Amino acid sequence: MKHFFSQSISHIPLPEKFTYPFHYTPHPLCVLATEEVKAFIETQVKWQEELSLGKMFGVLIVQDNKEVISYLAAFSGNLAGKNLHPFFVPPVYDLLQPQGFFKIEEEQISTINSRIKELEADTTYLTLKQKLKTETEQATVALTKAKAELKANKEARELRRRSVASLSEEEQTALIKESQFQKANFKRLEREWKKLLEKRKAEVVAFETAIEDLKMERKERSAALQQKLFQQFRMLNAKGEVKDLCTIFKETVHKTPPGGAGECALPKLLQYAYLHQLKPLAMAEFWWGNSPKTEVRHHGYYYPSCKGKCEPILKHMLQGLEVDENPLTANIRPHMELEIVYEDEWLLVVNKPPECYLYRVKLKQ
Repeated sequence: MKHFFSQSISHIPLPEKFTYPFHYTPHPLCVLATEEVKAFIETQVKWQEELSLGKMFGVLIVQDNKEVISYLAAFSGNLAGKNLHPFFVPPVYDLLQPQGFFKIEEEQISTINSRIKELEADTTYLTLKQKLKTETEQATVALTKAKAELKANKEARELRRRSVASLSEEEQTALIKESQFQKANFKRLEREWKKLLEKRKAEVVAFETAIEDLKMERKERSAALQQKLFQQFRMLNAKGEVKDLCTIFKETVHKTPPGGAGECALPKLLQYAYLHQLKPLAMAEFWWGNSPKTEVRHHGYYYPSCKGKCEPILKHMLQGLEVDENPLTANIRPHMELEIVYEDEWLLVVNKPPECYLYRVKLKQ
């Protein structure tokens, strides 16, 4: 996996410290390595369609115990449906290996997905759902109409009682019986619709319960699989210490690793270097292809390592290396007086030179 430069590099001084991966200018050795990797990528015609969609690549300058300089190359994620390609370092853990637990369990989860889709598209289930909807609407119409008739009949009886000076006992009894009969009919109608709808709901719920049970099983299996997968990513650092991703991300706000953690280029490169007793000297990552939808990236340009997935991992993996300081936190002109353009009780306007990253200004209390 080590690559030796195709041209002499004896005139290029080695970096004094390892690259700060989140804000850097590529070292000349990284630039040379990147150009060689780009030249190799361009020869791989079979990858070009996939790569046109965009992918991050990385190079790592390394030194062996005989002080021989070479470089390693890696890509983020997988390439052409595989994690293993001869030119590039292998993944920390190959989740695509056919007989590995990940692929086997993934197949089981795929079977559950297929069963869910079958149930959701089952013609009996869809027919029952439609019947339930139709009959619920019919019940609402029928009961609303019956309730209106019940009310109208009650009003008619009240009107009759008020319009007739004196009703006989038989007439009073007849009106009461009529009211009781109509109320009983309405209650019977309510019970019939309720019984029918309950039966239809039970038939629909039987399908929905089966679907929800499968979804719950899928969720539990996916969570367990993800947890087990992250435990396989046992990340080394320059001190020889090992932490899996679950342990690393336990110290973060979200507590759990995001999807794809450990599969970016730089963690792969560092892991391979540590495993093969190679000293990391400098790194660079570059984008190949079109910009992704979520952010602007230009073909062939250098970019810092990602914060969300890589920052916690690299915080561990870079321990034991002398790393450049973050230039964004360094005050490059500590004794410079700031030019205050305007200041009042609430507002302060400062003329900050473009090359200065950060100033600390004490405002009035």
